[in-house]
Amino acid sequence: MPGDPDPEIGWPGTKNGNTHRLWLPEAAQQLLAQMPNESKPFRGKEVNRAMQQINGSLNEVAKAQGSPSIAPVRPHDLRRTHGTTITRLGFGRDAMNRIQNHIEGGIASVYDRHGYADENKRIMEAVAAEILSKVDAGR
Repeated sequence: MPGDPDPEIGWPGTKNGNTHRLWLPEAAQQLLAQMPNESKPFRGKEVNRAMQQINGSLNEVAKAQGSPSIAPVRPHDLRRTHGTTITRLGFGRDAMNRIQNHIEGGIASVYDRHGYADENKRIMEAVAAEILSKVDAGR
């Protein structure tokens, strides 16, 4: 990931070249607070190690249930699931694209200068609540 995160401005140097600021829901902040400082943010080998652990755990569950192995999960799968959850909750593709830092084309990007910080916070909180409800239901 290019650049270093800055709590005041977000994460400079994203893939599309635009600095991106995003609300982290309370649940995500709590998870990050529990991590050792050297693991923040996930980079390179840490991401690979985490994904290997996730994939290993998923395949252990599949094997225990007599199911075939599961295709490896990749970070992009989490991004796709997050985007799908945003639209499934009714916030629409514009909100999903904005939160995932996709560049908006057309005349709207020229005239609409609103930052959407409050809206993005509400969306991220709703997605977090949805994920937590699934986790709680699985316990």
